[in-house]
Amino acid sequence: MVARVSTVAFQGIEGVPVEVQVMISPGKLLMPIVGLPDKAVAESRERVQAALHASGLSLPPKKVTVNLAPADIPKEGSHFDLAIALGLMAALGAIPGDALADYVVIGELNLDGTLAPVAGALPAAISANALGKGLICPYDSGPEAAWAGPDIDILAPRSLIGLANHFRGTQVMSRPEPAIRALPANLPDLIDIKGQESAKRALEVAAAGGHNLLMVGPPGSGKSMLAARLPSILPPLSALELLEVSMIHSIAGQLSGGKLSDRRPFRTPHHSATMAALVGGGLRAKPGEASLAHHGILFLDEFPEFSPQVLDALRQPLETGECVIARANHRVTYPASIQLVAAMNPCRCGMAGQPGHTCARGPKCVSDYQGRISGPLMDRIDIRIDVPAVSAADLIRPRPAEASAVVARRVAAARERQRERFQEAGVPQVLTNARCSTALIEKIAEPDAAGLQLLRDAAEKLKFSARGYHRVLKVARTLADLDGSDTVGRIHLAEAISYRMAGERLSAAA
Repeated sequence: MVARVSTVAFQGIEGVPVEVQVMISPGKLLMPIVGLPDKAVAESRERVQAALHASGLSLPPKKVTVNLAPADIPKEGSHFDLAIALGLMAALGAIPGDALADYVVIGELNLDGTLAPVAGALPAAISANALGKGLICPYDSGPEAAWAGPDIDILAPRSLIGLANHFRGTQVMSRPEPAIRALPANLPDLIDIKGQESAKRALEVAAAGGHNLLMVGPPGSGKSMLAARLPSILPPLSALELLEVSMIHSIAGQLSGGKLSDRRPFRTPHHSATMAALVGGGLRAKPGEASLAHHGILFLDEFPEFSPQVLDALRQPLETGECVIARANHRVTYPASIQLVAAMNPCRCGMAGQPGHTCARGPKCVSDYQGRISGPLMDRIDIRIDVPAVSAADLIRPRPAEASAVVARRVAAARERQRERFQEAGVPQVLTNARCSTALIEKIAEPDAAGLQLLRDAAEKLKFSARGYHRVLKVARTLADLDGSDTVGRIHLAEAISYRMAGERLSAAA
């Protein structure tokens, strides 16, 4: 007799159905696991045997064969432990085999028979729901899995004994409830920033349209402070965005206690990050910082200090909104619709262009340092601003500053205008101007006669690329949305071009 238990293997953020087949047959006492298992799956043999022994069950002195079908898909991770253990228990008659037919099973076993939380509970629950089945997962993963929907049957036992008692009818487990992560009460606020009015304006424009932003200025001018306050003016995640973000974080094992939050991700990798850390990869092709920042912000401080090869790896995600990791035996795609925010000094010494400062290396210090950023990557950054040092007058007698809540309301109103516009255009999946197609932006951001002449003159003088031309239109459309205007005027194009002019100067250095 062969006992069968359903589980999943993860490819990207998708759960691929896998069937665990367990057969007890006469022969030497062995327990081979076949079906392309990795080291963690192969070691489950020892964990399963110890957990069953601790739960009062012992394996018979026979050969136990465990097959993970289909056998040509690599199986990775410790979440196969519980499915293997339940297959053995069904083969031994400890639990009714037909009771497991309606469930997908994931979970890691401790040696004492208790269950440890595993990564991927939410994608597993969604995959189980698509198959018309329920989910059995560890107790600590239950609040995460419950977000897959109110109709899916979820069992979240603390131990093997608790699950066996549930199937015998001697113990009833309640369905876990979705958990919400409490938001921090003291988020950084824009009201803390003294001076830097033009930088705050650029931050608002970037937030309203989802545009990539680069801030260049001397040390201590407030670039990192400005970037840290960007999440406080962004709207919360929609229900669909929340699900996508949570699935990525679940696969990466970064959902603390299975609790979800509607706050947009804000990832700040160190400049020593490798290419695999930033765009994904490694032995199991896990999501990188770009994917973990999906529908949020990827903040790269000390921008030129990153390896040029690592930075150029971001060119595809910035354009397509996804990271594709190709290996010899498989190919994985992770979503990466990110808003890139970067900060850098104007040169290695950091003081180029400051009054009274003369760099010992001369102009070469600036060109060498800024040249570490390639022209094609710079072309993908919509807004580039200079952030000068704060003057003593700004610190001693600062002008009244707006709170983040006030700016957030304007950003939310601009984003709502964009959502309604794209809904009417038949592309509801597009939510911001930055993600709009070139054909559509030419239609919805068509400037008036004065604006068209200004744009034509600027394009010829500054030698805009085709991408640069369309990105100027996108920023201008966002500026018009902030003003509540249906048409893109000359004033909107002038401001959008001013943001692009500084970027063209930096591209020339590259």
